Amino acid sequence: MNTTNQLGLPLLQAAQAQKHVTMNEALARLDGLAILTLQSQSTAAPPAIVTDGAAYAVPAGAVAAWAGQDGRLAIGRNGGWDFAVPRRGWRALILDEGTQALHDGAAWRPGLATMSPKNSGLAIKVAEIDHLLGPGAVSLTSSLIPPNSVVVGATARVVAAITGTLTSWQLGNPGAVGRFGSGLGLAVGSFARGLLGQPTAFYSATPFQLDASGGDFGGGAVRIAVHYFELTLPDL
Repeated sequence: MNTTNQLGLPLLQAAQAQKHVTMNEALARLDGLAILTLQSQSTAAPPAIVTDGAAYAVPAGAVAAWAGQDGRLAIGRNGGWDFAVPRRGWRALILDEGTQALHDGAAWRPGLATMSPKNSGLAIKVAEIDHLLGPGAVSLTSSLIPPNSVVVGATARVVAAITGTLTSWQLGNPGAVGRFGSGLGLAVGSFARGLLGQPTAFYSATPFQLDASGGDFGGGAVRIAVHYFELTLPDL
């Protein structure tokens, strides 16, 4: 046996010369895999500058130094890449998606908190956008709330001061004005923390609706996030 079973760490052999090389290789691999944090699972081309310990989930169709490594983890080491095969049950934070993910033995499943033997489960997710406000009394976002989801609440933060003739604003969705907050501020840093008293199911994709109070929007930008549960189907 030349490597460990779980993480594939190289093992020292009897009477091996330059043991420090093998030991350093094992430590570098462990540094990339322990408390696993993935920079991305969608980046197909390796970055030009390799950072030791930075890990990526290699997607299908990867190129250059990652070609042929689909589904593996690429871990930066000494200006190159060390590749590891993730195993069922491994958990990682995917930084560019802002979510925890569970590996089902074949792919990463973002948000999964539970996973049955056939991969059905409960996912806990968040989706976020920066919404630019235009002139008018009402402003709709894109369909940020996904279909077949159970929404726990929404949060929002003013990232560019809201201008216009309004005195405050409300955050809701079509048919439920102010569901996630009302009397909200206009200055940068003003926020909404809209926790629903009862989680609410949305069966079709739904936008958020921002309503001006006491006047109209002129401009500004709000960062909005929806926090929700999603049921995942079992495999065939």
